[in-house]
Amino acid sequence: MIHVPRRQRLIVALDVPTAAQARELVERLGPGASTYKLGLELFTVPGYFELVDWLVKSGHQVFADLKLFDIPETVARAVANLRGRGLTFLTVHGNQAMMQAAAKEKGELKILAVTALTSLDRGDLDDFGFSVDVERLVLSRARRAMEAGCDGVISSGLEAQRLKSEFHDRLLVVTPGIRPVENRADDQKRTVDVAQAFANGADYIVVGRPIRQAADPRAAAEAIQATIATIFPA
Repeated sequence: MIHVPRRQRLIVALDVPTAAQARELVERLGPGASTYKLGLELFTVPGYFELVDWLVKSGHQVFADLKLFDIPETVARAVANLRGRGLTFLTVHGNQAMMQAAAKEKGELKILAVTALTSLDRGDLDDFGFSVDVERLVLSRARRAMEAGCDGVISSGLEAQRLKSEFHDRLLVVTPGIRPVENRADDQKRTVDVAQAFANGADYIVVGRPIRQAADPRAAAEAIQATIATIFPA
């Protein structure tokens, strides 16, 4: 099994409108989390890189969820520009050549390839013109990611078991769309809970709204950490 410090397995999604609100949430969570995902929303506001630097200097791991998708040379340059900033993870959402370009320039970064967004289901794939089911698409993209030199994939917990069965520890599996109960109220369609995600083989989970919208975000994070501790006792 890939060794991951237990409390780092929870990645908190800082999907908030401003860098100041992101800092406030991190401070509220305190020791409840040590790894944070910064997505496109924060990337488009002032203070993004200052927030990255603050998180890194505070001892946190940072996951830049930018889903890079462009011609390979542009992807390569973007990844090279992000090296050396203390980031831990960076996402790419492209074809074989794009993933290879990212992997070639990654340095200390871990490149994670997006397989299929957890907001997509079979009907959405039909709309995009894909003739395969979600699981086959995820497995195909994971194989290409490994061949390209990526370190892991972003995958729903529903596909994590098949991924680990095929790739074992050769690819990290990072699972978003974590919900504490059956999900019917938001745009995430392919969701699992914390215990199911790890039972299926996830190495990390990404949790946003269930923590951010909780009455006590720190307590919500610590409750998830307590569940993780029952799965990974050391």
